[in-house]
Amino acid sequence: MKQLLFSIALILSGVVQSQSLNIIPEPVSVKQPRIAASYYLNAGTQIVALGSGLENSINYLNDYLNRFYHFKLKVTNSPTGNNVIRINFERMDNPIAGAYRLSVDDKGVYIAGDNLEGVFYGIQTLIQLLPVPGVAYRLPVSYCEITDYPRFSYRGMHLDCSRHFFSIDFIKQYIDFLAVHKMNKFHWHLTDDQGWRIEIKKYPKLTQVGGWRDGTIIGRYPGTGNDSIHYGGFYTQDQVKEIVKYAADRYINVIPEIEMPGHAMAALTAYPFLGCTKGPYSVQQTWGVFDDVFCAGNDSTYNFLQDVLDEVMALFPSKYIHIGGDECPKTRWKKCPVCQKRMNNLKLKDEHALQSYFVQRIEKYVNSKGRSIIGWDEILEGGLAPNATVMSWRGEQGGIDAARQNHDVIMTPGDWCYFDHSQSQNEDSVTIGGYTPLEKVYNYEPIPDSLTTEQATHILGAQANLWTEYIGNESKAEYMIFPRMSALSEVLWCPKGSRSWENFERKLITQFKRYDLWKVNYSKAYFDLKTSVLPSKNFDGVLWKIDNKFNKKMYMKFMGSDSIWGYAGPQLIQKSGVAMGYFTIDNRTVEVTQVFHVNKATGKKITLTADPSPSYPGDGGFTLVNGIWNEKGMARSSELLGFLGKDCEAVIDLERPQYISTVTVHLLKDMNSWIWPPKYIEVSTSTDGVTFTPVKKSDEFKLINGSNGAIKINFSLFTTRYVKVFMKNPGKIPQGNPGAGYESWLFTDEIEIN
Repeated sequence: MKQLLFSIALILSGVVQSQSLNIIPEPVSVKQPRIAASYYLNAGTQIVALGSGLENSINYLNDYLNRFYHFKLKVTNSPTGNNVIRINFERMDNPIAGAYRLSVDDKGVYIAGDNLEGVFYGIQTLIQLLPVPGVAYRLPVSYCEITDYPRFSYRGMHLDCSRHFFSIDFIKQYIDFLAVHKMNKFHWHLTDDQGWRIEIKKYPKLTQVGGWRDGTIIGRYPGTGNDSIHYGGFYTQDQVKEIVKYAADRYINVIPEIEMPGHAMAALTAYPFLGCTKGPYSVQQTWGVFDDVFCAGNDSTYNFLQDVLDEVMALFPSKYIHIGGDECPKTRWKKCPVCQKRMNNLKLKDEHALQSYFVQRIEKYVNSKGRSIIGWDEILEGGLAPNATVMSWRGEQGGIDAARQNHDVIMTPGDWCYFDHSQSQNEDSVTIGGYTPLEKVYNYEPIPDSLTTEQATHILGAQANLWTEYIGNESKAEYMIFPRMSALSEVLWCPKGSRSWENFERKLITQFKRYDLWKVNYSKAYFDLKTSVLPSKNFDGVLWKIDNKFNKKMYMKFMGSDSIWGYAGPQLIQKSGVAMGYFTIDNRTVEVTQVFHVNKATGKKITLTADPSPSYPGDGGFTLVNGIWNEKGMARSSELLGFLGKDCEAVIDLERPQYISTVTVHLLKDMNSWIWPPKYIEVSTSTDGVTFTPVKKSDEFKLINGSNGAIKINFSLFTTRYVKVFMKNPGKIPQGNPGAGYESWLFTDEIEIN
């Protein structure tokens, strides 16, 4: 009856779809009276539980109120007056658990869930209706009627605790972050080459030896040195149980990941008999992919892993056990007699099939215990395990292929869901590379258009991954996930057609205030100035364009100069130096800088013989003459052109005959990522743009800042108008290297002529 009376009141007064509430993720349906009104929650408000088992949600609400508003509510079965929060169950027939209804009127608050999980999500929405910050003991809550339910059953976040170790308190806080965003899966990455983080009683050396490394590289891979600090840590089984219980109280399922057959160096160091060469091994102090993996030929390997999984499954009630399965080089297997013997006995055609055998054997064991495996999309190679769920990280194709084979899929493609990527083009700390801004995360769609309606049912949802090679403390972990986690929560919760970037932007300011209330670190990249470099009309220099989404007056200056002027449009850049643009909003100054390296080629007309890969297109040929270097050495930088198995040939028109004596080609080298320097570079020149004469060839590659490199070609001073630069792709990757046998990448970002 209460719900009916409230609905009638709304009809009589008229309703509007909410544009003033700031709930993330956005509910499916929000109605409010046309005349705004509020109920006031205060220390005298009473909670009435109309069903059983609601203690978790009530305790959570009271803990939140006590922590951030400094009072608790009385729980009673005999309320007095109308200052009441009533909590109940209602059947809602939503196929995915978590549906709820919430209404606020002059009689108080009413929350009903279709199950305990739904009630908990209703509590999260009530919390987001509270003012931020609030006036203690008197919190206005807008009248509204909300009907809500999740779109996907799998709404997850991942945390890598192997590369860097995080405290139990932070893990709990991380789980609370998931809870307030109505996420329900915590993917806990516990083992890798750089550390084994979970106690296994049958194999104590896994943590005693494998849980520690004797140093960590400094800076971006391959690093500028090593800190030589003994580093590590692990979670005891009692601590794991504590975390699992803590998460369960928030209706979050913890999925452990035990890496196999690759990423095994920590385990091999503890127990060398598990490897093909039998060691010696060491817990890795650097990042990347390593040739030493679990031996796939010895039964002792499988016995060990089954023992480990027995203890893991006893700790985690999760249906899913993640076994990794990614980035497993076959180098050792190809030379290992026992691996080759197993291949011959099983008539396996190659080492990819051996990996498939490995995964399927482990899956069979996990299935025998009533559980299911998840693996990264590499488990597709050589044949997919019968009941496996695929986590698609190398783009979406692995997930598409798995769904077409009727396998369940969790989407986590790097371009949208890797929160270790930079979220600002002007990051002030080291990241792994890539650029995944907030709006890109928000606009991600987990179900590819290429799937049929039936195939799409296999997309369970998605998650974001936080790999921690370059995240060594909790504050940076918070910075990397916020506010992108808030954006992802709407992707996974809201119906596809109801998402609105404009509405999400409106809610962000309040969300930032919530982050401040929680005292968490978060990225301010949302306020960033956006910059682009454009060709000038007369090919004389380049134009630097600055945009801000707030339509604020902007100013410019060149560093080292006292001259400041108002930005009135793209600025012509004709000299080397550091340009800065800035504006002020909410008492904060937002600025952006750009280093320009101007030379005779900058801004000139350029022609490429072959287009770069669609995955790394940059701004086409202009990328090579825009006066900007890829300073940070990031493979996913927009300042790079990538050529897969193809040569790069560029012709630059200097417009008129000019004296030149040096051509410098800037490149990226990261052989762990299949990025190789060119076999050679040849410079040719022409006076008419038709007939070219070779000037000099060079294969000297000098590293700068670790992975950035340049080939500088000097020759006698002479006059020319056209310069052709030919970069020879090195072809297939040699044996003994990551990606052996595959085509290599050639990455270049700038050509200087002086």
